[in-house]
Amino acid sequence: MSDGETLTSSEYIRHHLQNLTYGQHADGSWGLAHNAEDLAEMGFWSINLDSMAFAIGLGLLFMWLFRKVAKSATADVPGGLQNFVEWVVEFIDDSVRGSFSGKNPLVAPLALTIFVWIALMNTMDLVPVDYLPFVAGQLGVGHLKIVPSTDPNVTFAMALSVFFLVLFYSVKMKGFGGFIGELTLHPFGKWGMPFNLFLEGVNLLSKPVSLALRLFGNMYAGEMIFILIALLPWYAQWTLSLPWAIFHILIVLLQAFIFMTLTIVYLDMAHHVEDHH
Repeated sequence: MSDGETLTSSEYIRHHLQNLTYGQHADGSWGLAHNAEDLAEMGFWSINLDSMAFAIGLGLLFMWLFRKVAKSATADVPGGLQNFVEWVVEFIDDSVRGSFSGKNPLVAPLALTIFVWIALMNTMDLVPVDYLPFVAGQLGVGHLKIVPSTDPNVTFAMALSVFFLVLFYSVKMKGFGGFIGELTLHPFGKWGMPFNLFLEGVNLLSKPVSLALRLFGNMYAGEMIFILIALLPWYAQWTLSLPWAIFHILIVLLQAFIFMTLTIVYLDMAHHVEDHH
């Protein structure tokens, strides 16, 4: 940051944890949030421009790259990029076959999209915390967060998308009556209907919450550690940042894998009429 010397440690942390947010101010005008007070004024009807830009940009990168490889794929000796893409596709295919017992042509492409997209978003956490915000600052942009998966708006949006798919296929495969019966008659039969509804309702609603918070919490904690390391003297930064980055690579991929696997499992449960627990 160009003004990093003038910030205290707490101000530096708050600056790096604030998104580039656009919304309506208390006076009715629309514009960017400059501090926490502005964010509080904007409330729900605001948008984190940096999260949206990086998430959409990385999604487009994923589609462009895989489409490029698919169009140039050869049956002869493949290049390194084709080998990598084929390995990812085979890995996802094996994961779906191992966790999903139904028949649905949507599940494998959905799993591939979730894994690669989240992995790309998480990987942005390995970019040094000051580099892109510094460039943005030189261009007059006051705040910039480059890791979309550290934004709960992004993780909850993805989790709710999966949740709506789970609800859709639960009703489609079991019928509306079967779905309601699943919520009200298990595990204690019709005489325990209120208790059943409470237990099954909590179990159902916990799916998107756990998906969103698990991804957000792990990535946010990783980002925070990078920020704290950046506050240390330069020799300590070089000593600690590389080992943490290497370890963080495992977290980056593991969180993408967990989100994908749970999505497959939840959809598998939605496709089972009787064995749904």
